[in-house]
Amino acid sequence: MLNKTKKTLIAGLSAFIILTTQVNAVTPTPQMIEQFKQLPKSEQERVARQYGIDPSMFSGSSNSSVNVTNPNVVNPRENDNDNDQDSFENKNKNKNKNNEFDFKEGSDKNELKRFGYEMFEGEPTTFAPVTDVPIPSDYMVGPGDVIKVQLYGKESNEYSLTINRDGTIQIPDLGPVSVVGLTFSDLRQELTKRIEQQMIGIESNISMGELRSIRIFIAGDAYKPGSYTVSSLSTITQALFVAGGINEIGSLRNVQVKRKGKLIGAFDLYDLLLRGDASGDINLRSGDVVFIPSIGGLVSVAGEVRRPAIYELKKNETIADVINMAAGLNQGAYPKNSSIERYNNNGLKTIINVDLTTPKGNNTLAKAGDFVRVKSASNQFEDAITVLGAVVRPGKYQWKQQRISDLLPSILGDLLLSADLNYGLIVREINQHGDIETLQFSPGEAITSPNSIQNLVLQPRDKVMIFNFNDDTQNRFELNLLVKKRVSKVESLKGDSLLDADLFKAGFETLDNTVTNKYTNEIAGVALTGDASKEDQIAEQNLVGTEVAKMLSNLFEDRDLINLSSVMSRKELLFPVVTKLTQQGNAQQGIKIVAIAGKIRHPGVYPLTTNAKVTDLLKAAGGLLEGAFTERAELTRTITAAAMYDISHKNINLHAVINGDQQEDLELQSRDMVTILTTPEWQERKVIEIKGEVKFPGNYNIRRGETLSDVIARAGGYTEYAYPSAAVFVRESVRMQEELEIKKLADQLRRDIATRGVSKDGLAVDYSEAQMMLTDLTNIKAVGRLVIDLNALKLGIKEADLQLENNDVLYVPTIKQTVAVMGEVQHPSTHRFKEGLTLDDYLVMSGGPRERGDEDRVYVIKADGSVMMPTQSIWFNTDSQISAGDTVIVPLDTEYKDNLTLWSQVTQIIYNTAVAFAAVSGI
Repeated sequence: MLNKTKKTLIAGLSAFIILTTQVNAVTPTPQMIEQFKQLPKSEQERVARQYGIDPSMFSGSSNSSVNVTNPNVVNPRENDNDNDQDSFENKNKNKNKNNEFDFKEGSDKNELKRFGYEMFEGEPTTFAPVTDVPIPSDYMVGPGDVIKVQLYGKESNEYSLTINRDGTIQIPDLGPVSVVGLTFSDLRQELTKRIEQQMIGIESNISMGELRSIRIFIAGDAYKPGSYTVSSLSTITQALFVAGGINEIGSLRNVQVKRKGKLIGAFDLYDLLLRGDASGDINLRSGDVVFIPSIGGLVSVAGEVRRPAIYELKKNETIADVINMAAGLNQGAYPKNSSIERYNNNGLKTIINVDLTTPKGNNTLAKAGDFVRVKSASNQFEDAITVLGAVVRPGKYQWKQQRISDLLPSILGDLLLSADLNYGLIVREINQHGDIETLQFSPGEAITSPNSIQNLVLQPRDKVMIFNFNDDTQNRFELNLLVKKRVSKVESLKGDSLLDADLFKAGFETLDNTVTNKYTNEIAGVALTGDASKEDQIAEQNLVGTEVAKMLSNLFEDRDLINLSSVMSRKELLFPVVTKLTQQGNAQQGIKIVAIAGKIRHPGVYPLTTNAKVTDLLKAAGGLLEGAFTERAELTRTITAAAMYDISHKNINLHAVINGDQQEDLELQSRDMVTILTTPEWQERKVIEIKGEVKFPGNYNIRRGETLSDVIARAGGYTEYAYPSAAVFVRESVRMQEELEIKKLADQLRRDIATRGVSKDGLAVDYSEAQMMLTDLTNIKAVGRLVIDLNALKLGIKEADLQLENNDVLYVPTIKQTVAVMGEVQHPSTHRFKEGLTLDDYLVMSGGPRERGDEDRVYVIKADGSVMMPTQSIWFNTDSQISAGDTVIVPLDTEYKDNLTLWSQVTQIIYNTAVAFAAVSGI
């Protein structure tokens, strides 16, 4: 029977060793160690030699500390609904909505977690004792501990001695030695002394072998309460790890140890977690009970603290203690205005303001259920000056007794080359409500002449704005990139390219600028860039416009925008200023804004600066443009008197104002608008282009009222190869009108397709073909061809002449020798022109009309772009002569498929456009 047991132990241990040698991460468990010890010493050595392992793994080493490993006895807890911290709090909310866990109000409350529990969270996998702790010198030895004695000198021996139940060890040649009540350090000294005295010539080395195991009990609100076998070195914290930590209602601040029914000590885990103090982590003895009582009061801390969380309170702790638990205040905290949300005796919440900078506020007693909120400090600077716009280094600067020249001492070193040296603006706060006033100055004069009145004295919190002279010369790539980053749904850009679109400008133009619209349609900020007919683009630009409005409203505090303000336009920089002035306007003072329109470089709405005059507004708007009428400008003023509202108009002599006439340089009032007129008969440079068979083709400047015959004469007339009958004349205004008509027709066709489901003969509409035709129609690009008769003009008929417009194009082709047949014919093709052939001849040459062709509506597009409709049936008409360059069109019979009355117009537009494109392809 004994042999059989031995074989079973060896087989099991061998299998275990084989597995452990293949998987290095697995270590011998205490059960396997005990089995190994039961084998005879010879078998232990054989197994060790056979599998190449160190016997000290099982029997212990000769070092002064035990070289053992600890199995993985704790796994992380499963994240299920029963054990989840948040779920527990949610369940408590449902049980009692007025208790201390009720954090319904405020997202920061819901995000707070209980402090300290994650350190002990785990799930025990075994009840094996923990033996990974080194032996301290003050370890109290006891029955079951193994003492290893190594003798060397004239004799060499090694003994493994187990302390008996009576507290003695049996040392060969020395007899029993009592070690009761000795620490490990005292034991080493005692044994070493006795060996030296009684065994002459022999020295010794004393170390600990296997430690005894003790059984303890973990009770209360532990995660896995029960009885555990642990190492005799175990402390309270090690016992908590073995038990998987503390559950959701267990206390971290009052972990008790009871021995023989008496409380011998308690450990506040916050000492360990917050201060690293483990002095209360007492050693356990066999039979001890680690008791975890339920949690005490809870206090939540949020806001500007380093570690927002939910903390456990002990009696008589103050708000200062709670803040210390939260690791103190952040740098951005404003402790003077902190608050405590607390339940009163009536079960209602109250707010208590506390000043954490005073002893009284810090000594306020914390109560269970308190929610301490530490407010953040203001993002505003106390006295800083903001500089933005066309400057080299925009940003915030320290205020001191200084002027503009002190802040910007050099034009070349501090201003951009694009800066407007005649117009700068100071935005100044005038009261505690944030109301502002504006002061205008000349940056160039302020810097170059420090003693001039333009060099204004700066005050705390002033905003100094320098503008670009021209708005279209700046690279806005970074600004567009910022908009694209902040507006996540922008999709108009392909990839990362920002070169073909100005998102910031498009967004700014979509803002509903009601202040601007009150003054002039010319300054209206509702125009869209690009194709405004596309709903998705409009929605996208509105989205960008909303984001741009939010960004600009925070212009003076947004560091990104301050850094990029050098590429902003004048209107964009003034937007938050004008908006603020509009909001603070009232019946007594009005709205401190003015407007200017007409022949001015930057028309728009501007702040009404202190003591501003007409010359100041001219400088703000960038000065007059070429063609401005300087003899007279118009000032429109709103008059409110005797509860009546009226508007007056006053003429201003701009020439006198520019030359310094103080009487004409009127002082502006709220809501004034100045209109700069255009010089009579003034016109901008206009150009017409002539191509083709003229003697001197090219671009020609034209004056107002100049005619086509005049320019043809200037071009030297026609060459001998010119074919005036097929001339093509293209005009931009005609093209825009055609686009409008095509859009109207497409909308009408779309409505007809939607409302007419059945034709006259009861046949259903083929919507697929209808949609294809609608798509073709919407994709048509207008050409803008205007029909002209150069032959009549050549004969001197004045009625055939034409006044020219800017960007007109005339193309005189070479002699045409072909006739094209298009539409519903058997074989659309182009034929060589032959004198005498009629319309029906060319139709026959193309195979005749198809079944779907409408023979009654055949028409001819003449070479000059006009349309000829045969007056009789095409098969019996002998007068329908065709000229070179003509195109014969056989349209689709719309009655063949459906009764949509617009289809004939659609097909006609499609064919006519195709012919027009063919005609202008050589331009």
